[in-house]
Amino acid sequence: MSPSQIEKSKKRKHEVEPSAEAVTKTKKEKKDKKDKKEKKDKKEKKNKDKQPESEQKEQEQTPTPVKQAATVNNLATYEYKEHADLSALPQTTIDEYKAKNEIKTEGDLNLRPTLKFEYLNLPEPLLKVFKDFKEPTPIQAASWPCTLSGRDMVGIAETGSGKTYAFTIPGLVHIASQRKQGKAKKPSMLVVSPTRELAVQSQEQAEIAGKALGIKSLCLYGGVNREEQRQAVKAGVDIVVATPGRLMDLIEDGACDLSGVSFLVLDEADRMLDDGFEKDIRKIISYVPEKRQTLMFSATWPMSIRKLAADFLNNPMRVTIGSDELSASANVKQIVRVLNFGRKQKPDQLKRVMAEIHKNKNRVLIFALYKKEAAFLERILIENGYKTVGIHGDKTQVQRNEALEKFKKGIMPVMVATDVAARGLDIPDVEYVINYTFPQTIESYIHRIGRTGRGGKKGTAYTFFTEEEKHLAGELINVLKQANADVPADLMKFGTTVKKKQHSVYGAFFKDTNEMPKATKITFD
Repeated sequence: MSPSQIEKSKKRKHEVEPSAEAVTKTKKEKKDKKDKKEKKDKKEKKNKDKQPESEQKEQEQTPTPVKQAATVNNLATYEYKEHADLSALPQTTIDEYKAKNEIKTEGDLNLRPTLKFEYLNLPEPLLKVFKDFKEPTPIQAASWPCTLSGRDMVGIAETGSGKTYAFTIPGLVHIASQRKQGKAKKPSMLVVSPTRELAVQSQEQAEIAGKALGIKSLCLYGGVNREEQRQAVKAGVDIVVATPGRLMDLIEDGACDLSGVSFLVLDEADRMLDDGFEKDIRKIISYVPEKRQTLMFSATWPMSIRKLAADFLNNPMRVTIGSDELSASANVKQIVRVLNFGRKQKPDQLKRVMAEIHKNKNRVLIFALYKKEAAFLERILIENGYKTVGIHGDKTQVQRNEALEKFKKGIMPVMVATDVAARGLDIPDVEYVINYTFPQTIESYIHRIGRTGRGGKKGTAYTFFTEEEKHLAGELINVLKQANADVPADLMKFGTTVKKKQHSVYGAFFKDTNEMPKATKITFD
């Protein structure tokens, strides 16, 4: 072998065979890695030994859940317990809060109102729903401890008080706590609402809050393609929000199976009974299992609602905010303008008020009594340069949805509507309501003006009153006095007489009592 070949051979040997120092270093790295792995395995085994056997088996059989599923699992063992900070508050603080917000709770549970969202001990993704809210509304604060404890409940509060989230949050917790892995086949939560607009609003809030938990919701109402709704239900959904008529159609078609519903909500129950839906409601409930949690929300507490609650709720708690009779919101400033020359004055009066109050994009909601009147107002406002949309019976559902969406977003900041929009719609930033024509009942008046002053904000309601409505003057005067609002002298001249029958569901000889009718067991063969 030549000297050059010997040199190359030595070089190759040097490259292939590492030095003693390198070998020692590599062995040390392997040993450290092995020690770390053994330490990790011991820690995992120790934690596993602490777990219940059922949880160990579940982890072995179930693949690692995604982040969304982990949130649901956090609620799988949820149990409402009074937060330590809430328990630490002196009783005087609780009493002052209840007195200030006129909260009255009746039943066998003595639970403190949830004064802060964090007192609910809910996962962070669900609490983010309330990031723009300072604190729970009184109906939420007082009802959540009851409903999250799994109890049936009747909630009585004025319109615009936050009732939608009062039943949506406990509903989501209920679904998450009972949910199994995989897509929902049958709805486990049902919300029955009196109008399409209110149903859509409730479903939208359920969708926003449920997104963090992977909970799917669906809205069912008339005026749209039934086959599409049938297919949507068939595809699987957790929450159904529906109007009574369309829900009954789909049930009778065999398209909507309510046998899996374990959380039932009757929203705006007094309105549904007032509109003649009692027969449908009772029929719908007959399709829902008896083993369920049932919530009923209403603005009033007449005998018809008491009877419904006694028939279908199991030992319910009752939470009342303010009076259990209909009253105007204290957040709404009421201004009544008596037009001595009648309806001829109205168009000019509307133009004057609009010139005073409508600046840039602030929202104004104008109520008309009839469809033709609403169409007329929409036309003259557009002619006067106002970006206006309308909602009334001559509009298709698609047109109504588009109009409402544009109004909500401020694209069209002025909306004209009949009483279809008087109740249940939650548009927080409506600054002004104008009653172009006074409604046929004082209840409708209160619901109309309740479209402003929502979510703790202040609002103003203008009302045009003529001699044609003088038979309602006494009731209007009482509402104004109750709210410490100015009563025009021209209104007083019509008199202060109030008829005995003040609400369409009370009856002329209604006698108020604090006791509910004795509960009766309703069974269906």
